[in-house]
Amino acid sequence: MKYLIILLLILTNLIFAQDELKIEHYLPGKDVRDICDDGNNIWVATNGSGIFQYNYRMQEWYSYSTKNEKLKLDLFYTITANKDFVWAGSPDGLFIFNKKRKRWSKRKFGKGGQLSNWIRDVEYDPYINAVWIGRFKYLTKYDLKKRRFTDYDLTMNKDMKTNTIKVIKVDGDSLVWFGSESGLHKYDKSKSISDQSALSFYNNDLNYFNGDGDAVSISALLVEQNNIWIGLDEFITRNNPNYNLGGVYKYDRKNDWTRFDSRNGLKGNGIYDLEITGDYIWVSLYQFSKNTKDVFGRGLALINRITKKVEMVQIDEVPKTINSIHFDGTKLWLGTNDGIFTINLVNKFVENFTKEIND
Repeated sequence: MKYLIILLLILTNLIFAQDELKIEHYLPGKDVRDICDDGNNIWVATNGSGIFQYNYRMQEWYSYSTKNEKLKLDLFYTITANKDFVWAGSPDGLFIFNKKRKRWSKRKFGKGGQLSNWIRDVEYDPYINAVWIGRFKYLTKYDLKKRRFTDYDLTMNKDMKTNTIKVIKVDGDSLVWFGSESGLHKYDKSKSISDQSALSFYNNDLNYFNGDGDAVSISALLVEQNNIWIGLDEFITRNNPNYNLGGVYKYDRKNDWTRFDSRNGLKGNGIYDLEITGDYIWVSLYQFSKNTKDVFGRGLALINRITKKVEMVQIDEVPKTINSIHFDGTKLWLGTNDGIFTINLVNKFVENFTKEIND
């Protein structure tokens, strides 16, 4: 209970007293696409500068790139890790870092042609000791114990975009969610994924997503005990103003779909990423121009998952384009096209408050 009170005060302080925030800037000039941690390190995937590692204990950064000849590619979109390995997705296959040997290796996939080696997302599943790999074509599971890669075709209703996997989220020991360019798959891990009854599919038919728009392209997923939070891409034109409307949906795992968009406070309907701290959902936003087809970053929003109130967060030091959000229990890590910005959610204001309630 004390933790929730403290976190509420942190976020209130973030919105209304930003001069007290402790913000740090790392990797300036780097285009950061994804951030994860393994408990001891932060791992960062960049577009053009390779992979970076930040060690908590040493408080030092380490670089892996073509410049120091530790990697043979510098373009990465996604990253995940456990205590032994790091997996990073590139446009040319999966890169695997063996921490014990301190060596990178590369895995390419034959099924689906060259485009299928564009890795869109990777997610380590500790419940089954496997890595889920979302590819431009096909889903792949890597079983660490058996050291076996298995490909799966998730195509629904002959729509090839349902087999383009963009985002993956493990949901406890029983479920995994796979977001595609044309809908959302739910997998029941108690069954074989090749069993049709193991998969459920949600698009804007049958009043899923409230039937909004012509299509739904999944860009971000966040799980909590009672709900799934789903971020969508925005892609609209003058000729097709209802194609991908974007927005955030809270799905109660049953029948209720609650939409958050520009009508109730968001400054953009395109969603880059989602993260949770206490009662709040962090949302990084963009806006798609139907005239020029350009994408404009629109910063951060906070959604109170209890009251459903939306607040935009104004932080002048942080760029408006935030590709990735990661909370490590103390700091919020924001991956931007100008490096990483961290917000220390345990600042002096909170330390003083904690001291007062403990006295």
